[in-house]
Amino acid sequence: MSENKTVQPPQGPPDEMERIKQESRFLRGTLVESFQDPISASIPEEDTKLLKFHGSYMQDDRDLRNERKRQKLEPAYQFMIRVRLPGGVATPDQWLTMDELADQYGNGTLKLTTRQTFQMHGILKWNMKNSIQAMNAALMDTIAACGDVNRNVMCNSNPNQSELHAEVYDWAKRVSDHLLPKTKAYHEIWLDEEKVIDGKEAEPIYGPLYLPRKFKIGVAVPPSNDVDVFSQDLGFIAIVEGGELLGFNVAVGGGMGMTHGDTNTYPQLARVIGFCTPDQVVDVAEKILTIQRDYGNCSNRKNARFKYTIDRLGVDWILEELNSRLGWELEESRPYHFENNGDRYGWVKGEDGHWHHTFFIQNGRIKDSEGYRLKEGLRKIAESQIGEFRLTPNQNVTLSKVAEEDKPEIDALIKEYALTGGEHNSALRRNSMACVAMPTCGLAMAESERYLPSLIDKLEEILDEAGLSDEEIIIRMSGCPNGCSRPALGEIGFIGKAPGKYNMYLGAGFAGDRLNKLFRENIGEEEIINELKPIFFHYAKDRKEQEKFGDFVIRAGYIEAVESGLDFHQ
Repeated sequence: MSENKTVQPPQGPPDEMERIKQESRFLRGTLVESFQDPISASIPEEDTKLLKFHGSYMQDDRDLRNERKRQKLEPAYQFMIRVRLPGGVATPDQWLTMDELADQYGNGTLKLTTRQTFQMHGILKWNMKNSIQAMNAALMDTIAACGDVNRNVMCNSNPNQSELHAEVYDWAKRVSDHLLPKTKAYHEIWLDEEKVIDGKEAEPIYGPLYLPRKFKIGVAVPPSNDVDVFSQDLGFIAIVEGGELLGFNVAVGGGMGMTHGDTNTYPQLARVIGFCTPDQVVDVAEKILTIQRDYGNCSNRKNARFKYTIDRLGVDWILEELNSRLGWELEESRPYHFENNGDRYGWVKGEDGHWHHTFFIQNGRIKDSEGYRLKEGLRKIAESQIGEFRLTPNQNVTLSKVAEEDKPEIDALIKEYALTGGEHNSALRRNSMACVAMPTCGLAMAESERYLPSLIDKLEEILDEAGLSDEEIIIRMSGCPNGCSRPALGEIGFIGKAPGKYNMYLGAGFAGDRLNKLFRENIGEEEIINELKPIFFHYAKDRKEQEKFGDFVIRAGYIEAVESGLDFHQ
């Protein structure tokens, strides 16, 4: 070890979650007994915390809370399941499995998440085991999709775009596999596999307490920053020269969550600390994770993410400690350039002659509605067994690997079901993103997914009047400050404060490389529109050539640039 061994993690009594993990017998707790209990549709609070490590949250339908209370009924408890799907890669059969399970056990819809995976909502306690077993039969699992572990590893959404992208995806998949918890609790509880004899189990990377908080990894391939690599605890930026993957720049300490009113919490951008070759990437990921394991804040979960560990100890200390644990040193970082963090809609031809079609999925919700049979249309595409599905970091989906001779069949289905590649939507809507929020998220302070589309309806009228309908502007909304939709990276960002009220932020970078800043606090729809309208017209009149909206509001003096989360509240 280096001189850094004298540094201590934050002192203080461990958070209650640390005791729960310690006593859980490697994430077992009393989950078996709780899910067999027929008395309630819920499970005990301690088991809900352990359940996250198995990829699920207990929720209740908040739309029904008051009515059920009046009827002296317990809340409408249900469960959300999140799949672990590195890089968002799914086969047609896996898509069909999720589609069927959503109807059989869920609420009839699927949610494509901002971490490139499926979420299924509305599952009753009695159907959890059947749901997970059906996913397992389709070679999917939910292990470590939530909880104080490394979450779903993100990667450029289409490995079939080129041989380079396939190579990068392969390394992302290796990182994901390497950092999986080794406990057999998931297999025992949900898949009825043989129980491990007490004392015969260990977590060589995580240890018995796992991590102080969740840990997120993303792998980006410039010029696309679709994974928002600077929002990740650990980001790898592919460095390419002459079509060859030389390795990855390593970026550490990003994260979007914060707490209203607590200036000790803030979103943060990851900082590039060096470069590693491809064969070193798994080792780097493990060693960085273990630094957070050993030095993260186990007393205060609001300050337990890796970004706070780095800001407390310093980037230089982190790099020195990393080099010490590796036994070799990262090289100097290499030049790179990002141009955007959005998706390219419609058809794109890959290097090998195959076609790829990206569909616009508003806020990632796959459902059928009157006049728009989105879920059915995508099911028909899956049933054709043409191509494969790629879930994108922007809550959309790409049909990949479509041969030239199969393209007409897919085009016919696109036409029959009016499946849009974004061409019928404004540029603002195509660049919009919202978290689930109401009615299922227990943390939501305001609507998000259900409200953002109607707000965009009104903003589109203003943009059209100003001649900005085709101007790409990133807009993001989150129902609470946990920031699942990465609102701090929106050129226009909204974070829920109370029902119908939001904090409005402006000025993030179009390529996801600068945070936004609070512009107006606790405002409703009328105030939002009144504030944005004159700014839109000013932008239309005085913007420079190719100037993005987030850059303009800074140059025009509406807001100051925020390059570090430490300045977010200043």
